[in-house]
Amino acid sequence: MPPQKQARQRLLIKGGKVVNDDLSVVADVYVEDGVVQQVGPNLNPEPSTGLVVLDATNKLVIPGGIDTHTHMEFPFMGSRSKDDFYTGTKAAIAGGTTMIIDFAIPQKGCSLTEAFDTWKSWADPKVCCDYSLHVAVTWWSNKGAKKMLAMGITGPEGHELCRPEEVEAEATQRAITIANAVNCPLYVVHVMSRSSAKVISNARREGKVVYGEPIAASLGTDGTNYWNKDWAHAAAYVMGPPLRPDPSTPGFLMNLLANGDLSVTGTDNCTFDICQKALGKDDFTKIPNGVNGVEDRMSVIWEKGVHSGKMDENRFVAVTSTNAAKIFNLYPKKGRIAVGSDADIVIWDPKATRKISAKTHHQANNFNIFEGMVCHGVPVATVSRGKVVYEGGVFNVTAGEGKYVSRPPFPPYVYKRVRQREQVSQPVPVKRAPYTGTVSGTSVTRK
Repeated sequence: MPPQKQARQRLLIKGGKVVNDDLSVVADVYVEDGVVQQVGPNLNPEPSTGLVVLDATNKLVIPGGIDTHTHMEFPFMGSRSKDDFYTGTKAAIAGGTTMIIDFAIPQKGCSLTEAFDTWKSWADPKVCCDYSLHVAVTWWSNKGAKKMLAMGITGPEGHELCRPEEVEAEATQRAITIANAVNCPLYVVHVMSRSSAKVISNARREGKVVYGEPIAASLGTDGTNYWNKDWAHAAAYVMGPPLRPDPSTPGFLMNLLANGDLSVTGTDNCTFDICQKALGKDDFTKIPNGVNGVEDRMSVIWEKGVHSGKMDENRFVAVTSTNAAKIFNLYPKKGRIAVGSDADIVIWDPKATRKISAKTHHQANNFNIFEGMVCHGVPVATVSRGKVVYEGGVFNVTAGEGKYVSRPPFPPYVYKRVRQREQVSQPVPVKRAPYTGTVSGTSVTRK
């Protein structure tokens, strides 16, 4: 008997408004075997028992979110983050994110490729959506921290005080200066302050190739929480760089995200529960750094950005998906709904609301830094590689079903600007006619 031919996976999303970063249009979307085949009005593919139909009437059909900054099952400060690659990507799907880019962090003495292989071995059997990896090179000093402890400041507020906003801004400026000197593009993660954001904004307006990444936490809450009288509440918000206590910071960062001075959004999702945070009960330097966000990012940005009137639906798609895909050389397979693109798609209800709570979220953590926030904009269905993996609060996921996505170097979106700067900044040779002069009585011809 010849082997049975595997049935095609087919999906039709009908009646929604397809929203890309540059255009919105009412259209159907037809998918086969994980790839978009048609986008247009009144699509009518041949009927088949294998055809899944989703009704998106009065809803938006958007590219799946790309979270550019996560730390799943991350070993850190003697502990390990609560969300592993299964619970973390499952929560991501529930929030409308269909791809994460996690950080592989080498231990001292460990090679970069070793760290990459280790993280990939953790992720491959567990991921429920596609993923990729950044590899980090890190080192820091604890001298500021010791000064705070010597002054008797041991609580979570010490974490912010020993990492002042001015230092974040200075480090950002230094990185931009070094990158610009060698005409290298720069991506600044985890933008937390007005000062740092201003440095990035000014650099971009000067034509420098730099991109800034605020995170859900810096857009949805602030550092006044570090002074909360409840130690556990305050410690929940400890992350590095820290949230800033100026309550106008989230709105300021959202303004720059809306106008293009900041480019993308991540989460730095790195969750530690209350017991893990309590490792630093008497010494803030021992509080594991990290907060949640992978599930709530899309809704928080819609609420603070679109519902507030600061950005439109197209800019929302740009900052949650498309720009990341372009910067990290995933576009147009990711970050766009078009023929030939991967079918990573979210049906988004802009009128629905949800109240964020640790009691109802899907992350492994026992608190949520956005607790009680009411968000307009809710994902009602999430499609990953053409499969409906989340619909109406119900999951249809399998550990390991997501795939590692390789990212070739030198993304055209970024390096086109680098090449333009090279052409503009090339020194123009000065042509001089030869002349004869006299130096100390000696005849010299200079050309």
